[in-house]
Amino acid sequence: MHLMHLSRMTMLQHIQNNGISIQVGLSGYSFRLYTQDQIGASSGWLSSEKIFTTQEFQRRYENVDISVFTPKVALVPEQFFSPENAKAMLAEVADLQDDDMVSYVRVPSQASVLIYSNAIGETLSRVICETVRKTDGGKAELLPETYYMLQQLPTLADYNKILASYVDGVLYLVIAQGKTLLLCNNFQAPDFTTAQYFIFLAMKKLQLNPEVSTICFRTPLAEDDEMSLYRYFKSVEVI
Repeated sequence: MHLMHLSRMTMLQHIQNNGISIQVGLSGYSFRLYTQDQIGASSGWLSSEKIFTTQEFQRRYENVDISVFTPKVALVPEQFFSPENAKAMLAEVADLQDDDMVSYVRVPSQASVLIYSNAIGETLSRVICETVRKTDGGKAELLPETYYMLQQLPTLADYNKILASYVDGVLYLVIAQGKTLLLCNNFQAPDFTTAQYFIFLAMKKLQLNPEVSTICFRTPLAEDDEMSLYRYFKSVEVI
């Protein structure tokens, strides 16, 4: 996916048939504007105190996507999912507190259901949800980053589809070959070197060759981290 980098003035002019995509974590947030035909450049990672001075948050959009970086997720095949057991199923793979609210969203492209909890100890996502509204005044649903990764995965051009996000010491990783999902998981990685270790470990276990594969990130990459990945992968893209 190739990005068209728009000037700030150009992005602000495209306020019809438009949308905003926002990612929220413990340490801050990032966003990008898009229209039907164009995708704007990422804002980069911003600290939470800038939320009330972000001009792009003071208008309404036809589409508002808010992604929460929560590691408390589990992808379950539809035939094994039952709403009444959702919290118990998530608790098998995630560290849940008794008062954590658990929700779920269907992922038809994978014939699965994503169970999740946005209880990660932050309130920024709820503030953004109240602030950034749709043109009809409605609020966006807060969905986990993993959901948006699964939605974006089929749009990647390569046969080996490798999509990652790295924020707040957690690597989110989704891998597919063609239409077949091979991996959907997250890993505690206090630094990017550790994140790379988990990426290469997953590639090795799935018998995928980095030298003929493109890895795509949904989060900003430091120049040194990007160059480090380029030593092993055919290409590195931030989308």
